[in-house]
Amino acid sequence: MARDAEGAVSARPTRRAALAGLAAATLARPALAQARAKAVVVGGGFGGASAARALAAAAIDVTLVEPTPAYVACPLSNAVIGGFRDLSAQRFGYGGLERAGVRRAPLAASGVDGAARIVTLSDGTRLPYDRLLLAPGIDFAFDALPGYDAAAAERLPHAWKAGPQTELLSRQIDAMPEGGVVVMSVPANPYRCPPGPYERASLIAYRLKRTKPRAKLIILDGKDVFSKQRLFLQAWAELYPGLIEWVGLSKGGKVTRVEAETSTLATEFGRHRADVANVIPPQRAAAIAQIAGVADRSGWCPVDPVSFESKLVPGAHVIGDAAIMGGMPKSAFAANGQAKVAAAAIAALLRGEPAPPAKLINVCYSLVSPDYGVSIGGVYRARGEVLADVEGAGGVSPLEAPPATRRREAELAQTWFDTVTHDVFG
Repeated sequence: MARDAEGAVSARPTRRAALAGLAAATLARPALAQARAKAVVVGGGFGGASAARALAAAAIDVTLVEPTPAYVACPLSNAVIGGFRDLSAQRFGYGGLERAGVRRAPLAASGVDGAARIVTLSDGTRLPYDRLLLAPGIDFAFDALPGYDAAAAERLPHAWKAGPQTELLSRQIDAMPEGGVVVMSVPANPYRCPPGPYERASLIAYRLKRTKPRAKLIILDGKDVFSKQRLFLQAWAELYPGLIEWVGLSKGGKVTRVEAETSTLATEFGRHRADVANVIPPQRAAAIAQIAGVADRSGWCPVDPVSFESKLVPGAHVIGDAAIMGGMPKSAFAANGQAKVAAAAIAALLRGEPAPPAKLINVCYSLVSPDYGVSIGGVYRARGEVLADVEGAGGVSPLEAPPATRRREAELAQTWFDTVTHDVFG
């Protein structure tokens, strides 16, 4: 296959192949002689909601534990910060899942007894299960970044969970004086959505160029290499010359302390005073994963790469951002695919059969402006204890491409979003 200027295979998964990954998995119905098997799914995002729908299609009695009445999607939420999308376009209710046979428990999970196979809800209700699927997403490791906690986030928003924080950061940028400075802090890997911070920087720059052209954006990064790096750097030079300054780890980009009262981010090399500070903190699996015992010392959840069953708690499966997935990134596309593979595995295990092997795909689209998109794709399969890249099966957008190609990628980002949200929540 041809390779692009980055040395990656340029033949990415096609739109048809990518969207085919969203098709509902065909799950055999468990041949149980008596009552239907019970599954409890914790978390109503792309992973949990997809898994709940697929399990219900397999005639498994499913309860989705999700306290919020609507899910606010992170993909495309950077466009809200960029000023050209409304947050209402990111909200999705659970009516479609309920019509598909999923029962929703509108409370938070407060405990998991893996030995007794019971989930306890915040009001004390106990939900027994034959199989548990956890898709709780991420929490912030506030203890890993001195000076930054939940209170500081109300002054210096992270906006890494879409919703009020997204709108707060957008308002702060709107209120910033002309000639002001936006400073972003990006953590070291792993974290949710590896290309997300750089898409956000691009769309903040798009907004500043239109409304505050003398402003500046500084990215303080805890690493020297990031996803789609050459594509982003090329686009910034083309679209936002002089507006974005990226400071990598070796140049002093790692933020070591946050001074929330003065909106100052400190590194080993100096202090950066911001008019608007966007602090994306280090992350770990959400608290319920720690409570359930499925997270290890890394803060993430190790799983079997075929069934996604926890390596620490039998009968519990973990998917999405909370899990350790080897080469597969933490993305909504990945969580949707993992959900269907995990549901097929659960259905097989309930029949007393081994989980079927599967290949998964992931495509991450990023907007650099409303009509300029880039993407990276990969194919993954179980190899040893992890999900590993299938060599030669993925790649990135070509480094040199005409404007029509960039526009098409931006359109595909919206097409993917519309398709996956209909698949999950429709």
